[in-house]
Amino acid sequence: MSSVRIECIASEGFGIGESPVWDEKEGALLCVDITGRKVCRWSPLTQRVQAIAVDAPVSSVALRKSGDYVITLGTRFAALKWKEQLVTTITHVDKDKPNNRFNDGKVDPAGRYFAGTMAEEIRPAVLERRQGSLYTLFSDLSVVKHFDQVDISNGLDWSLDHKTFFYIDSLSYSVDAFDYDLQTGKIGNRRSIYRLEKEESIPDGMCIDTEGKLWVACYDGGRVIRLDPETGKRLQTVKLPVDKTTSCCFGGKDYSEMYVTSASYGMDKEWLSRQPQAGGVFKITGLGVKGVPPYPFAG
Repeated sequence: MSSVRIECIASEGFGIGESPVWDEKEGALLCVDITGRKVCRWSPLTQRVQAIAVDAPVSSVALRKSGDYVITLGTRFAALKWKEQLVTTITHVDKDKPNNRFNDGKVDPAGRYFAGTMAEEIRPAVLERRQGSLYTLFSDLSVVKHFDQVDISNGLDWSLDHKTFFYIDSLSYSVDAFDYDLQTGKIGNRRSIYRLEKEESIPDGMCIDTEGKLWVACYDGGRVIRLDPETGKRLQTVKLPVDKTTSCCFGGKDYSEMYVTSASYGMDKEWLSRQPQAGGVFKITGLGVKGVPPYPFAG
């Protein structure tokens, strides 16, 4: 597909850029820098990034039905008021694990915020194993823990019929599927639908398109791959000019643009001189598919 075009729209040099989310109301792209401890919003009109600094590693951001945003911050679910730059804690998890932090998170079709934890990294992808868990924040602000023994809780999304939940625990090198009950938010019957090949490296963030195919950002693989969750086959590979691609989402007026975040954390000077756009945010056009708008948190 020669029509695919990749451009770096924000060369912010993020430590770990993550959690891109299109905010239709603002006509802007949200994302976070985990190690830089900031929530960012890029406007295609101004081509500028606004950032709000926070007091802990911030790993995901989501829209909120009542306005503004919810974020995962350290081991807290929190609310963010953009104009006031005000963060208020909703609830804590993993209180018995002071070395843990949240990682990726996303809102399900019923408005619940799913997010998982991990141990703080010693170096990129080097950490104490099996310290993380997967949680859901419900609209009444209660929290349910689904399971623990997670290495790096990462990419997540739901099938178009809302009957399957897709999930990545990065160090398993697998994209997994669960049966999903939209009424209750319960998950079960875990199975692997795709195992990454060596050059694809580590599966990170993920999103779904309107054809029901999954797009997975490959950390250290410098690419996003398109998978068919039914057949377990890889359909397409899009390579980026940076190695540490972290997550992806669709956005723009009709959700036909893909946005990909990346990281520079753990790269030495020589590596960075070869990849000056590391930690930037990229826009991919010409994929020929559209994405699904993000769901807002109902609480």
